[in-house]
Amino acid sequence: QVQLVESGGGLAQAGGSLRLSCAASGGTFSTYAMGWFRQAPGKEREFVAAITWSGGSAYYEDSVKGRFTISKPNAKNTVYLQMNSLEREDTAVYYCAASETTYYSWSYYSDRGSYDYWGQGTQITVSS
Repeated sequence: QVQLVESGGGLAQAGGSLRLSCAASGGTFSTYAMGWFRQAPGKEREFVAAITWSGGSAYYEDSVKGRFTISKPNAKNTVYLQMNSLEREDTAVYYCAASETTYYSWSYYSDRGSYDYWGQGTQITVSS
């Protein structure tokens, strides 16, 4: 059974930075594509970023392009989300997810249904 545990959440000032981590265990991490999603109060869970199993391709939601960077060093069994230039609108619970399927498509990785495993989430609050 694959387990995903997020960490690194907390409070940040607008314009500041945070780095989220998602540690994976119980599976073959190097074969999984990984994604980050977020859910703000009263809203649907939405796609943030994804990266293919090799780390060779990354996909981003438009509002985070140029501010967030996803990375996947397979030797660490961890996926990271570096978040810079944070905005109040980034406030949400952030979830990481793993997909056993490789498909080089933004539409595929932005779909929650494409993922097989989910973490419990970590809260990010951005204040102005």
